[in-house]
Amino acid sequence: MTRFRQTITLATFVAAVASIASFTPAPTVAAQGANPVYRPEISYPLMHDVSRPLRLVAPIPPRMGRFEKPLRLPNIHHVNGTDTAVQTSSGPQVAATAGVGMEGVGLGNGYGVNAAPPDTNGSVGATQYVQWVNEGFAIFNKTTGAQVYPATGAAAGNTLFAGFGGPCETSNDGDPIVLYDKAAGRWIMTQFAVSSAPYLQCIAVSQTSDATGAWNRYSYSFGTGFNDYPKFGVWPDAYYASYNIFANGSSFAGAKACAYNRTAMMAGAAAPTQVCFATSTAYGGLLPSDLDGPTPPAAGSPNYFLNFGSNSLNLWKFHVDWSNTANSTFTGPVSLPVASFTTANNVPQAGTTQRLDSLSDRLMYRLAYRNIGGHDTLLVNHSVAVVTLSTRNRKSTIAAVRWYELRGTSGNFSVYQQGTFAPDSNHRWMGSIAMDKVGNIALGYSKSSNAMNPAIFYTGRAPGDALGTMQAEAQLKQGAGSQTTGLSRWGDYSSLSVDPVDDCTMWYTTEYIAANGTFNWHTAINSIKFPTCN
Repeated sequence: MTRFRQTITLATFVAAVASIASFTPAPTVAAQGANPVYRPEISYPLMHDVSRPLRLVAPIPPRMGRFEKPLRLPNIHHVNGTDTAVQTSSGPQVAATAGVGMEGVGLGNGYGVNAAPPDTNGSVGATQYVQWVNEGFAIFNKTTGAQVYPATGAAAGNTLFAGFGGPCETSNDGDPIVLYDKAAGRWIMTQFAVSSAPYLQCIAVSQTSDATGAWNRYSYSFGTGFNDYPKFGVWPDAYYASYNIFANGSSFAGAKACAYNRTAMMAGAAAPTQVCFATSTAYGGLLPSDLDGPTPPAAGSPNYFLNFGSNSLNLWKFHVDWSNTANSTFTGPVSLPVASFTTANNVPQAGTTQRLDSLSDRLMYRLAYRNIGGHDTLLVNHSVAVVTLSTRNRKSTIAAVRWYELRGTSGNFSVYQQGTFAPDSNHRWMGSIAMDKVGNIALGYSKSSNAMNPAIFYTGRAPGDALGTMQAEAQLKQGAGSQTTGLSRWGDYSSLSVDPVDDCTMWYTTEYIAANGTFNWHTAINSIKFPTCN
């Protein structure tokens, strides 16, 4: 999430800073700086060790009284336009049905909420579901829903770095991401340490598929460039990441894309290389692609990064060369034209004038990749504004979810289908999207209005449905309250992940409010599955 905390704890740390709806027209090089040349920045971890098994580590309780304010992306190059991809009705009830449902980290499981927004995300593994929010994580048995670690509430994120030393151990600054490396049966958990410069990214890779076991731990420095809003993706040759960099913690300096040596980190090597490329202030909010399913991309395939521009998606290709890192390349962006859209305004709620941030200045996590049917597929979504007519024929503007499916071969992508899901006058935003092994697509999101407390919904589509359309939505959780008292932040992201065991079941997590108030959010974890996937 984009912000500095208003209350921070300074930590002293002395170390060397690392060196600094149908096919669309053919893509073109993006307008902002044709054929830019990106130079690799190569560095190594400041610290490394191997942890004790997490199950033997006493969970650190998250600290109280933390507040946040956002750092926005000031240079979003977008010209609002009339949305020509709006879906104002939907088909039959979504075929996917809900399965396991459990209360996630928040007031509902005994966690004393101390920050907002929660940055809710999680991932499903072989036997566990791991959820990490601001500023604590928990591990669940995915079959029974029982919480495995800690017994109740949440362990502060820096519990994962107990005994590590430096700010990764002493700070618990959030913006967490947890992913499951399906091919390797490993977990990746990461958050930043940004209470003072040098700003760090703290990364842990599990030694087995059991998240309560031992972890290989690393810290990487970004010097005086605040590494905000980190997003990660798993790829065969690396763990890829994107950051919004703020020079000296305040001035936007553009997005940065990084690769981490996956093989070396899984082996617990002392100095896995970090290779980064800096863009410019013209670009922010990039997402790296994250691999779903058992079929990897073609050998040597680059990782794909995406953001949106002016009625377009911008695509980069990141190829890392671990034998000679200086030969690594980051090329693009290529502009993929999409249907016009307008960025969304903030979202109303029942019983309060307080509105919620739609965070429509960026794509929503994840950029889900799948190799299916002889082609590469990328799925992503973001929040847009749609003009509707009320029952009295009055115009109003609602937030809606714009989603895309890109298809390509040999790295050449085009927009296969796109849609803006706005079936009625309610607001929908903060989505996450994924595909199962037979091509069914699920989309989870938040839903709210002047007459409705924020709730958790999902929709989806089967491969045979009309292009650009979703089926009728279904509810996962209805909130009983709204967020009040001057707090607009919601999200800043949610997460839909695909079960590695059956490659069918999809797990969605996001926040809701159980009673009117501030800093009192709950989170929910739910599984959904299409009956045609077995």
